[in-house]
Amino acid sequence: MTKTAPFGTWASPISAELLTGKSINLGPVEASDGRLFWTESRPGEGGRTTLMMLEGELQAGSQKPRELVPAPYNIRSRVHEYGGTAHVIADDTLYFVNFADQRLYRLPIGEKNPVPLTPDSNGTLRYADLVFDTARGRILCIEEMHSADGAEPRNRIVAIDCTDAGAETTVLVEGADFYAWPRLSPNGATLAWVSWDHPNMPWDGTTLYRAPLNAAGMPGTATYVAGGEEISIFQPDWSPSGDLHFVSDETGWWNLYREDKGKTRALAPMGAEFGLPLWSLGTRSYHFLPDDQLLCGYIDKGEQHFARLERGALVPFPTPFRMASLPVPAGEGFVATGAGRSRATLIGRFDRDGNLLETLKSATDWDMDPADISVAEAITFPTGGAQTAFGWFYRPQNSRFEAPDGALPPLLVLSHGGPTGMADDAFKPEIQFWTSRGFAVADINYRGSTGFGRAYRQLLDGQWGIADVEDCIAAANYLAGQKRVDSKRMAIRGGSAGGYTTLCALTFHDVFRAGAVRYGIGDLMALARDTHKFEARYLDRLVAPLPDGEKVYAARSPLNFTERLNCPVIFFQGLDDKVVPPNQAEEMVAALRDKGLPVAYIPFEGEGHGFRKAENIKRMFEAELYFYAKVFGFEPPDDIVPVEIDNL
Repeated sequence: MTKTAPFGTWASPISAELLTGKSINLGPVEASDGRLFWTESRPGEGGRTTLMMLEGELQAGSQKPRELVPAPYNIRSRVHEYGGTAHVIADDTLYFVNFADQRLYRLPIGEKNPVPLTPDSNGTLRYADLVFDTARGRILCIEEMHSADGAEPRNRIVAIDCTDAGAETTVLVEGADFYAWPRLSPNGATLAWVSWDHPNMPWDGTTLYRAPLNAAGMPGTATYVAGGEEISIFQPDWSPSGDLHFVSDETGWWNLYREDKGKTRALAPMGAEFGLPLWSLGTRSYHFLPDDQLLCGYIDKGEQHFARLERGALVPFPTPFRMASLPVPAGEGFVATGAGRSRATLIGRFDRDGNLLETLKSATDWDMDPADISVAEAITFPTGGAQTAFGWFYRPQNSRFEAPDGALPPLLVLSHGGPTGMADDAFKPEIQFWTSRGFAVADINYRGSTGFGRAYRQLLDGQWGIADVEDCIAAANYLAGQKRVDSKRMAIRGGSAGGYTTLCALTFHDVFRAGAVRYGIGDLMALARDTHKFEARYLDRLVAPLPDGEKVYAARSPLNFTERLNCPVIFFQGLDDKVVPPNQAEEMVAALRDKGLPVAYIPFEGEGHGFRKAENIKRMFEAELYFYAKVFGFEPPDDIVPVEIDNL
């Protein structure tokens, strides 16, 4: 029997504790010598990432994964601060980067005592995008060198001998500001890589090179393959037969290409995205099957699809998953990580037609009743500049509750990070946390988002803080105009770049009645001055080049216009954040306190850009719910430790 209760007060089957202590984050599956490997990031262990392995023939219910990396070791790189591909497996040995000291370690599979290969640099030497050079017994990777004098870090491609602990690194390629994807041909004779320079980000313009390696493993003269200042190259890789493949957006869409006798040829060209923004080094969108065929993922109108490339044609590979990792061959079928539209992330075994045969590992040890799940609904709506924007709408859903007649739910608008991120329709427990309590949620793919082509992504160039904000507001007004949400109880939340969008929406407009900001940006000049190397010139394109653009930076910084902000805001900030330093949040909080606006500030010790510890993630969700309850005037169903809200 359903109960009648106001939106926001519904007792939910998803507690903040379930989101953290009883959930893990599952990484992509990889296969090696008949074994399956994947990473697990565990909030209950402070966000520690470890590596799991399944071996032997896969049969339903017969396998139990085992952990390879003992605590307290934590597989995670800090190159670019976002890391990526921090481990590689070769010859029954695991090589990995440990987060605490950023050293590279060797650990034979089955043993428990990792041996450091690189010197203790107190974290000033960092490694990522690891590749094993079998012929020479070494690891190729990106090395980032930090100095004590505060100079800009140096990035380069190096080789590290795996035979001796403390062995010196050999520099293979240097001179550019950034590098990615050092990849060896199958015979070990040729090295390919991608590089780019300030002010470009890797999705703006990168260049693909290749060079022969001599007997000592040193590269000869580099040859240009593809890319440039206004073309983004993604994931160069070699087929088993030795052909160099890559993804390029020279047509305006990230499509697959192959180098053939010094010329490049498009494979199955189409208006869809086979690439992704390179925030994390080593990100993949395709891999090769044993017969030289490709298995690839692509995004069409914001939705993920998988296909095999056979004789120049894409053959659909259907799965019930959304935004899953690339399926890898296993036995007579495939294994992949992903989430359905109404089921949590899992690692599943599929047949060749994409049917789920078995769950090998689940990200949660709890299940939701399908009757309590809000499934994403695609929305398209008009926005500024006579443009169209996109998003996903989730209505309130809880089988045990209904709202009073005529009541409309509060709306929570989500502004993703990046701003090159992308909202998708995969099941997300954190969204269900809100919808099962009686909130409506709109997850917005504002202009600048990935998944809709280069032109849509570039609509944010010079317009950050304007176009993205217009789109979030347009979505809220669109839903309110349809009488699907309560126009007087609309809030916006976001982290990082999405936090900046949130603050701009709250400061320069009067649509939302509350906001939540996670490691957000209030002062663009401070961000340009204080942020790390990878994003040091990001704002040149998003806002304006400096110093000529200083007035634009000042005009787009919410911190300079707190007199316009007239609604409550809650801030969450990691005190070890190197991407968006704590002073960004602290200055905004101080200004709102002085103005007399309701404001709450919750800092987290030991957290960086993104929260990983279970207790902090739990506190964030509960505190945000408590904050909205106080602002919108309802009684939350949860037992929450009160939040100190100034001026309320």
